[in-house]
Amino acid sequence: MRLALYQPDQAGNVGAILRLAACLGVPLDIIEPCGFPWGDRALRRAGMDYLEIANATRHADWARFEAGLSGRLVLLTTAGDTRLDAATFRPDDVLLMGSESRGVPEAIHRRAELRVRIPQRAEPRSLNIAIAAGIALGEALRQAELWPKDGPGNRAPGCKSGAEAASGAPRRRP
Repeated sequence: MRLALYQPDQAGNVGAILRLAACLGVPLDIIEPCGFPWGDRALRRAGMDYLEIANATRHADWARFEAGLSGRLVLLTTAGDTRLDAATFRPDDVLLMGSESRGVPEAIHRRAELRVRIPQRAEPRSLNIAIAAGIALGEALRQAELWPKDGPGNRAPGCKSGAEAASGAPRRRP
């Protein structure tokens, strides 16, 4: 499973998606050109120290990205013909998100083997790309059984794991 961003416009969104990818252990492909200079302050602020641990690859253009593409290309788009809750994801999927302002060209729409939309109310135009990435990636990881194992310290103080709850272990108070 991979995430890919096609010519993203907003550094803050890329930073947030880098953080998402780092936390979930999902590689991220960034297809340039971006609408901001790489290393932009907003990218550093949103990505924080996750930039160092994210498995991110920058591609100079679509052709170079496509040349190395392995797995099924799944386009997340407001024009998708398959609802997220009806889509079937596979472990080798590459979830592609278009530019915030332009989406992707029609040729890329046709290239995608699956075009998925996140259902939402009629009034709003669309979700923020980083939020959409989190929603779609969460569903794809769930279906493919690829959620990362729990790391130490990633639960709120006082919360029980499933094993602690089942064993009746006492709840710790901070």
